[in-house]
Amino acid sequence: MRFALAGNPNCGKTTLFNSLTGATGHVGNWPGVTVDKREGVYKKLEEKVSIIDLPGIYSLSPYTPEEVISRNFILDEKPDCIINVVDATNLERNLYLTTQLLEIDAPIIIALNMMDEVKKSGRKIDSKTLEKELNVKVVEISALKNQGLNELMKAAYLEAKRERTGYSVLENSRIGKVIDETKEDLKHKGISSPLFHAVKLIENDEIEIKAHPEISIGVEELKNKEPKDEFNGDYEAIVADLRYKYISSKFSSVVVKSEKEETLTKSDKIDKVMTHRIWSIPLFLVIMFVVFHLVFSEDLLFLNSIFGLEITSEGWINFLTGMGAEVDELTGEVAALAGIPSPGVFLQNWMGFATGSLIDLFRSFMPEGTWYTGLICDGLLTGLDSIFSFLPQILLLFLFISILEDSGYMARVAFIMDRAFRKFGLSGKAFIPLLMGFGCSVPAMMAAKTLEDEKERDMTIRLTPFFSCGAKAPIWAMLAVAIAGSFLGDIFVFSIYILGIVVAIIAAIIMKAFNKNYEAPPFIMELPSYHAPQFKNLMAHLWEKLKHFVIKASTIITAAIILIWFLSNFGWAFWNGMVDDIEASILASIGKALKYFFYPLGWAQGVDGWKFSVASVTGLIAKEDVVATMAQLGLCDDAGESIAFLMTNSRIYAFAAYNLFTFPCFAAIATAKSESSKKAFPITLLFWFFGSYVISLVVFLVGLLFEASIILGILIILVIIGLIVLGLYLLKRRNTKALKAKNA
Repeated sequence: MRFALAGNPNCGKTTLFNSLTGATGHVGNWPGVTVDKREGVYKKLEEKVSIIDLPGIYSLSPYTPEEVISRNFILDEKPDCIINVVDATNLERNLYLTTQLLEIDAPIIIALNMMDEVKKSGRKIDSKTLEKELNVKVVEISALKNQGLNELMKAAYLEAKRERTGYSVLENSRIGKVIDETKEDLKHKGISSPLFHAVKLIENDEIEIKAHPEISIGVEELKNKEPKDEFNGDYEAIVADLRYKYISSKFSSVVVKSEKEETLTKSDKIDKVMTHRIWSIPLFLVIMFVVFHLVFSEDLLFLNSIFGLEITSEGWINFLTGMGAEVDELTGEVAALAGIPSPGVFLQNWMGFATGSLIDLFRSFMPEGTWYTGLICDGLLTGLDSIFSFLPQILLLFLFISILEDSGYMARVAFIMDRAFRKFGLSGKAFIPLLMGFGCSVPAMMAAKTLEDEKERDMTIRLTPFFSCGAKAPIWAMLAVAIAGSFLGDIFVFSIYILGIVVAIIAAIIMKAFNKNYEAPPFIMELPSYHAPQFKNLMAHLWEKLKHFVIKASTIITAAIILIWFLSNFGWAFWNGMVDDIEASILASIGKALKYFFYPLGWAQGVDGWKFSVASVTGLIAKEDVVATMAQLGLCDDAGESIAFLMTNSRIYAFAAYNLFTFPCFAAIATAKSESSKKAFPITLLFWFFGSYVISLVVFLVGLLFEASIILGILIILVIIGLIVLGLYLLKRRNTKALKAKNA
């Protein structure tokens, strides 16, 4: 048996899917997170049942890819039962989709979700009356708290064994005669679910008109005989109006409100601050800074920077740094620890201790000087150590982001950013895939297919790598230690993420300048109520990230590490054996050739500049390989001290900027090719290539000015900001003139 979950975005459908199947699907709070259907298995009935999680939709009209996917699956695949997940806190809006599903000849059951929230607010829902009016089974549940799920599945299992003929709430309306005659014509042709197709033909549904052109002509003749009304013959609007009027008249009394119920909910009160026209973006920046501070700072709450706190106890230092206390061999004194590390750094220290101990263990019983000892210890284990030691920080970062998503806050961020991004040619809906880019660019680019406008879709895919993915987090964590003073690590990482967003906005402005007649499509989004994140969902999300990382590390990254080890230990005449000096290796010769290309960017300068060049190129395979390569080439020993010794802050920033804006990994490039239009993809490649080079160059040159004179550096930054503001003004002025000319 197969059951399909259908419902509006943010109705708790995917949470229900995860609760029923134990799946690790990511639970988001925005439309489009489930781009394609996902399948799991429910095992608590007499037989196993496949559960298909369909994209969240508001109707079965083909306006978006999500609606097409859901509609085609329900009509063509014919699931044994449709479980319509309805948000009980917003009943009337959710029932609009229900009235369309009822028109299909398929068993249906209503899962009245979020009943815990309804009861908490003091309201009541008369589910028996609702069941009687809809003529289908209604089961009260709370997917978040696993309440009523067994009852739901048992009822769905019984419904699946019965045949059901669809009916429409419109059959007794003023267009009932048109519906009946159209349904009969379709029935004579052997069309399944004729009632559903009849209503869609009356709505001028494009898919139905193409499928039944002859019947559509007859439908138009029938409609022309009907008297005109305030909608002036617009039957799509007429049908929508009749549905909502029916829902309002029949079901408004089903919800009994509490006398004590406030006009403004808790979510409404919180949103007065969190979505404020002025304070919303600063609050978002503060929240993200706190997240980065808790993950990357080596001076928690700036206790050392502000209050001069130092830890002198060797036991406490070993505990906080993963057995990293430094003892002077001559005096026996322990070097004080400046401040307390953040939770992310604390976990990273102990992971580094664990992986380092594993390497020492292998070295203890493997013979020195052999090629296989070098491959395993200096190559494979050292490379994996450099990546896995940062894994706790990556997972902690994802945990905080998951909390923000699951609580409903990230949906607000999309709403907030819609106001800002619309001026630059992108809507809040485009910001949703970009936010997903903080996790991984591949699903983020795939999520861009939910954007109806081709130009906006291409622009979004082009900007996605600018939102630093999780694979780049080890790079920032490694560089954070090396950047001028450990207390600046969190500020450095925060600035990298903000730099990506700022450059994405500037790039959007530039792209819009070449499309002066383009305007971002309207964006409508329902904001879910704030709620406490579900522990099970958070852990499922983290497990999915960990599993993906381990699989990637055991395949692509491992293969790349072995290749890099071979190239760095053998010369072109590799049959002569391993080279004694890395400068004579194949990798060195390749790196020294690349060095001249990257030389103007600063970080490729110096004797070891070729090593940074090679590391940046290996990131094309997987961004984690940047760190793995640097570890094998001896660039990140002693917790980043090698980088700090070889490079100034301006070079470190330039290196970070290049790796942020350059080509993403091969998997993301392939995804961009498949999701972009044919003309846009070559432009996207050139955009990434030249954009990363120019930005890295600008960052390096501005950094040099700061190192020479802070005042001069600030002046140059102000000039750049001034040029951007001027560009915005000229763009707005040109668009205003174009709009006036168009309306003239």
